[in-house]
Amino acid sequence: MQSQATATQPPPTAAAAQRPTRARFAILALIAVGTMINYLDRTVLGIAAPRLSVDLGLTPAVMGVVFSAFAWTYAATQIPGGVFLDRFGVKLTYFLSVSFWSLFTLLQAFATGLYSLLFYRFGLGVSEAPCFPANSRVVGTWFPQQERATATGIYTVGEYIGLAFFSPILFWIMGAFSWHALFIVVGVLGVAFGIVWWFCYREPHESRAANQAELDYIAAGGGLAPKSAEKVPFSWKNVGHLLSYRQIWGAALGQFAGNATLVFFLTWFPTYLATERHMGWVKVGFFAVMPFIAAAIGVLAGGWFSDLLLKRTGSANIARKLPIIAGLLLASLIIAADYVNTDMTVIAILSVAFFGQGMVGLGWTVISDIAPKALMGLTGGLFNFATNLAGIITPIVIGVIIGTTGSFAWALAFVGAIALAGALSYIFILGDIHRIELEPAT
Repeated sequence: MQSQATATQPPPTAAAAQRPTRARFAILALIAVGTMINYLDRTVLGIAAPRLSVDLGLTPAVMGVVFSAFAWTYAATQIPGGVFLDRFGVKLTYFLSVSFWSLFTLLQAFATGLYSLLFYRFGLGVSEAPCFPANSRVVGTWFPQQERATATGIYTVGEYIGLAFFSPILFWIMGAFSWHALFIVVGVLGVAFGIVWWFCYREPHESRAANQAELDYIAAGGGLAPKSAEKVPFSWKNVGHLLSYRQIWGAALGQFAGNATLVFFLTWFPTYLATERHMGWVKVGFFAVMPFIAAAIGVLAGGWFSDLLLKRTGSANIARKLPIIAGLLLASLIIAADYVNTDMTVIAILSVAFFGQGMVGLGWTVISDIAPKALMGLTGGLFNFATNLAGIITPIVIGVIIGTTGSFAWALAFVGAIALAGALSYIFILGDIHRIELEPAT
């Protein structure tokens, strides 16, 4: 009887006999490079600022407005960018985004005053708006849940690695040539990447590199959104439905808090070292690297630890919340820099704070876990709109504080207090982490 039963068992399917390919990691490398270029383009102004502000005659308060200007249009176009992403898909959206943001970066080299610089920063913000919702959608479709935190950490590390390793080169370029050269070099790099993206990116069902075993593995972990989700028309009902969930609010407020720390490092940090700590350009270039390396380690450590917790506990709540809350508490330690004197101690404190902020990058994994599959772009747009309000508020507040007090002391206290508020949001508002089952309105 046993041999007869064995004989009647169906042979293993071709997919089951296959070893899964790893095409998803090539896609991950693409968005990691794109994210690195994205942050180089938006933050190269922070490196140019000390000299650019002198050449264009801009005061600290005005520079605060210039730093903030990018975030005005970046935040305002998050929802339209997410809608465009849901309607036209990742490939076209990302290609247009990177091409236009690189063009506006290059044009900043030719700014002749406040108004032209503001115009180019506005254009940069509009163009970059779909990038992170697109990244979140790529991770949500190409990766199973148990790998998403690590994948998010790997592409998010591009925010910091590029600045960590390219900052000394960019400071050298500015010293050897001028601040104009910074924008030209970074802008051309982005245009070249846009071409690479167009020819290399594929959705899972279009990929020739991914075999059926890999696609089955991704699908079993909740990836591979249905093709119908790629062309969802915009509806305010969908916005209202999403905003009725506490998960959206809790994640957005927590990410807003983490973003406030990030924005300080991307905008005012070089000026802080040069003016508050009176470091020369060579020293600034050297010391500026350390917190960014720490943040990069924080991103990878947070992603690895989160996925490890998920495998060990099976609880998305523990795995996602614990690293983010810990990261926000570490970020709040930035205020301690007000109470020490030596340069190395200051950099050590700022590195710990930025390490913690790096762990908060897991917020995009939370969105990948909770967003309705058919509304990943819109959900990511709402999330990024809320978080990037910090990009509007933080530079202006810091600029006003510096202009009023002549010191960064209260500016660091402001950043630390927001980080504490973000930890409270994850503890008391976010609630249960699970996929929101929502049929989109049409």
